[in-house]
Amino acid sequence: MSASTKRPKLKLNLLGNDGQRKCKEMMERPVKVLQIGEGNFLRGFADWMLHESARQGKFHGSVVVTQPRPGGKAKLEQIREQDGLYTMITRGLSQGEPVERAEMISIFARCLNPYEEWQEFLELAELPSLEFVISNTTESGLKYVPSEYTPGEPVLSYPGKLTVFLHRRYERFAGDPSRGLIHLPCELLEGNGDVLRDCVLRHSEDFGFSEDFRTWVKECNRFLNNLVDRIVTGAPSREEADLLTDRWGYEDQLINTAEPYHLWAIQGEEALDKRLPLKQAGLNVHWVKDLKPFQLRKVRILNGAHTLMSSLGILHGVEHVREAMEDPRIGPWIKETVHQDIVPALNMPEQNLDEYAEEVFERFLNPYIHHKLQDIALNMVGKFKVRVLPTLLSYEKNQGVWPARLIRGFAAMLLLYRAVPTPDGYQGQRLNGEPVALRDDPGALASFASHWEGYDALGSDRKQQLNLRVGALLSDPELWGENLNERDGLREAIVEEMLLLEGVKA
Repeated sequence: MSASTKRPKLKLNLLGNDGQRKCKEMMERPVKVLQIGEGNFLRGFADWMLHESARQGKFHGSVVVTQPRPGGKAKLEQIREQDGLYTMITRGLSQGEPVERAEMISIFARCLNPYEEWQEFLELAELPSLEFVISNTTESGLKYVPSEYTPGEPVLSYPGKLTVFLHRRYERFAGDPSRGLIHLPCELLEGNGDVLRDCVLRHSEDFGFSEDFRTWVKECNRFLNNLVDRIVTGAPSREEADLLTDRWGYEDQLINTAEPYHLWAIQGEEALDKRLPLKQAGLNVHWVKDLKPFQLRKVRILNGAHTLMSSLGILHGVEHVREAMEDPRIGPWIKETVHQDIVPALNMPEQNLDEYAEEVFERFLNPYIHHKLQDIALNMVGKFKVRVLPTLLSYEKNQGVWPARLIRGFAAMLLLYRAVPTPDGYQGQRLNGEPVALRDDPGALASFASHWEGYDALGSDRKQQLNLRVGALLSDPELWGENLNERDGLREAIVEEMLLLEGVKA
């Protein structure tokens, strides 16, 4: 019998008197945050931060959590069944030292299902204490979907629900400018605050709300752009959960796990930290005028390194990020590429890029995270175009030479993408000839297959063949946004690296 079937489920009454008192005190504070999103990420990111700030006596509020889509009902019910309590496990490496700690999170005052408790949801808009709306509805949830609004019935989309919610608040407080809210969308979209505001304004027209209301939305509400970064791995394995259940004496259906690293950059003035005191609590939160430097360093360093290691790692038969970092052929190459090719191309000394890079490497080595290179390689062509190619071109423009390490990454991707159509989709191959599935845009894969068709990897004229095929691939503006074959010396540099990767003397 599983341990979880022999233990009671986590509830407030299972805690000791002191534990109950502390949790109740947090839960009974005024509601300051409406949270749209019941999933692992917000519970392991924003809620954990709010709890930490509250624990330190800095944040004097609580959270009402709702789900953004009907399918979230089951998770919301689990939160409700556990009186809003769950255990947050942080584990990994921090400054080279192993970290593992568990905390009881008790920041939720209420759970509301807006699809079944629509009026109760709208009544939250009338709370004078409410100040913030935090959301994570995935990228697909933060977009405009034409909708109709029937009073008394919930709107399906998050922006649509928020529009009605804000209209209720506008009417309740007669357009009082001081009753606008601060919106912090955590969806992984550039300009996510701007996107949300524009969706609300469009819905307000669809729903027939007044121009005065739209003016209040624009002038009295703050839709701040956000960049969030933390790997939240969610529930542990069933076996580990059973061990924890035995250790704690109760079953927690909502155990959440995350790495120690966390970053929340918010495009707003630092004075706002007085209202949402996360930085004051010692958390890695930045109130900034411009998010672009934070976005750029993440895309070019963290995401760029991921994309580079995935192609080279898969070619060599490596399966996971940590394995790649520990591989003597790949790990040192990744570190050198970041420090010597990517960081100089960014030219952002104020961002402490080398220090950030070391944090990234530490995250890659987290023994509790098993990130598959095959998953990172999904849609690699588009990712390479955004994450790596701009760095490659910038380096050559500034230094006058092609960076050998980045060229090796480009060569590895082109070798991996020797696409061959099969009944099950397109396949590439590792350096040892083993086939590997390619998951990418069908048009891009068809282009690669066409350019590689007839290539004889064993032919004596291999270098000549590679020159022709790499030249054709680089000439395809549909793949790269321009004709890269017109860049002096690029094709030749890539071909030399491809021959070296294949063990052929150039």
